[in-house]
Amino acid sequence: MPTEAQTRPAARPLTGQRVVVTGGSGFIGGHVVARLCELGASVLSVDRRPAKPFRCHPAGDHDVTVLEGDLREQPTVDAAVPEGTRAIVHLAAQTQVLRSIEDPQGSFDNNVVVTAGLLERARLVAASAFVFASTNAVVGAGTTGTIHEGAPLAPLTPYGATKAAGEMNISCYAASYGVRGVSLRFTNVYGPGMSEKDSIVPRLMRVAGSGGAFNIYGDGKQVRDYVNVADVVDAVVLAITNEDMSGPVVIGSGSSVSVLDLVELVEEVLGATLDVRNVPAKAGEMPAVIVDNSRARSFGWEPRVTLDKGLAEVAAEWGRRVGAAG
Repeated sequence: MPTEAQTRPAARPLTGQRVVVTGGSGFIGGHVVARLCELGASVLSVDRRPAKPFRCHPAGDHDVTVLEGDLREQPTVDAAVPEGTRAIVHLAAQTQVLRSIEDPQGSFDNNVVVTAGLLERARLVAASAFVFASTNAVVGAGTTGTIHEGAPLAPLTPYGATKAAGEMNISCYAASYGVRGVSLRFTNVYGPGMSEKDSIVPRLMRVAGSGGAFNIYGDGKQVRDYVNVADVVDAVVLAITNEDMSGPVVIGSGSSVSVLDLVELVEEVLGATLDVRNVPAKAGEMPAVIVDNSRARSFGWEPRVTLDKGLAEVAAEWGRRVGAAG
């Protein structure tokens, strides 16, 4: 059977073109780096963490330069984005909502200041595209019903505010300096390689493996949209290569499920019953995330991995990981 990557739509090649990926050692970053290499790009991956082996590379047939450093420091920014850079894919960020509430200044420094520094560097080296990992949390309470790109910005948390600030800076650099910016507003991204993440899917997998309890915040009826990392990578590549694509673009499956429904799907995939417990709801949490992905579809993007298929893939990888550890 063909793998998910082998069934992906053909993309315009990036042979020999320099693409910088911040957060390249992370969950989404590792997948992005792998796909860019498959398309022939010369990739520079920058992260504060030591690099791990990148997935999906044909042996000996990839070109990745790895830079370990802090993008809050100008020498790291200069080294990460050399002359001749075609595009910057900015994935590095402080992404934990609760941490942003506890440390708003740290989130501002890591998210707003770093994004501003990278945009200025993109201007100086005449990069043609700046792809930004944003979130639908930028709208927060700014809309009711289905979330779309035209909803007013009204974030509920410092995290959402830092991403909204990033989007505004990108808009400024596009209008004033011609740096084409695309703010990809991801929903909940899941998929293989997320064992170190603290989002809901890996937490459910950990509970299944340990036999512990899974905490449901509130009544569990809050709904979320889940998008597979393979579909996210498609969106990133499209944002780099499609020169008509700019501004905010919602990247989600377009089909939301409740936390209770997600738990049931995971139980079906695993063939097990999980121990779930209700705890008080978290501050700043949106009651419903239902997105309209029609703008992304207008550029030729579409989600291809269904939730049940994607969860089965995660469960299979998790089982192999647990088996190897044992």
